[in-house]
Amino acid sequence: MIVVTRLNGEPLVLNAELIELVERTPDTVVTLTTGRKLLVQEPVEEIVRRVLDYKRRIYCYPVPREL
Repeated sequence: MIVVTRLNGEPLVLNAELIELVERTPDTVVTLTTGRKLLVQEPVEEIVRRVLDYKRRIYCYPVPREL
């Protein structure tokens, strides 16, 4: 899950796994796999960074020091 900001300033928690497309039109439009479209304040690059950070936290497991 990532936090984004709607155009009216309200925060929104978004399931990053459902993001299909992020485009700049000049506002940032996030299209979900459900077909729903959301307008957000963050630029495309920031959405990408947040999704990558989220995926790193979810899928990167710590390596044990001793085996």
